Amino acid sequence: MVDISNNKNISPNSDLSIEAKLEALLFVTPTTATLTQLADALETTTHQVEKALTNLSEILETRGIRLQEYKGRFLLTSAPEISEVVEKYLQLEYTSRFSAAALETLAIIAYQQPITRPSVDSIRGVNSDSVIKNLLSKGLIEEAGRSDGPGRPILYSTSPEFLQSFGLASLRDLPPIDISKKIQSASEEATQQQLPLDTQLLKE
Repeated sequence: MVDISNNKNISPNSDLSIEAKLEALLFVTPTTATLTQLADALETTTHQVEKALTNLSEILETRGIRLQEYKGRFLLTSAPEISEVVEKYLQLEYTSRFSAAALETLAIIAYQQPITRPSVDSIRGVNSDSVIKNLLSKGLIEEAGRSDGPGRPILYSTSPEFLQSFGLASLRDLPPIDISKKIQSASEEATQQQLPLDTQLLKE
């Protein structure tokens, strides 16, 4: 693994384009990289890096690798279109199936993040403790600090793995919906029927 923030062997004056250099840096980065880390490594500005990352993302659209952005941090990941092929090759268990409760909770967290478990419970109308623990174990959500409210409950947000599982390059790719109306309508329906919400939030 290479720490790009301290790599002194990269020559910013080579013949490769800045997009090619960024691709190489992100390829060897063990987790994710920020604009500042990439700019420092290439001895350029964050503005130039941001522009080049946009170009790189377009270049990779027809390839097996994608550029993923999560909360200002970047990484390379395999294209979601070939996830089944990759999982089969790596002999991984295919885990694309989610329960209705898991999809419902994921949708609420994705559109309302960061959000506390009591808030999720209030929206769903049922206790979400076991569902949230399951999503945490699968790496689809993560702790994002604590609320300033009474008891300072834990805040939850989606993770980079969530983006990969649903084929999203960033949170900006979530379908635009009026989440407040969806939550109100779905909560009323769940109360009347005494059933958990369906997966409509993720289907639109």
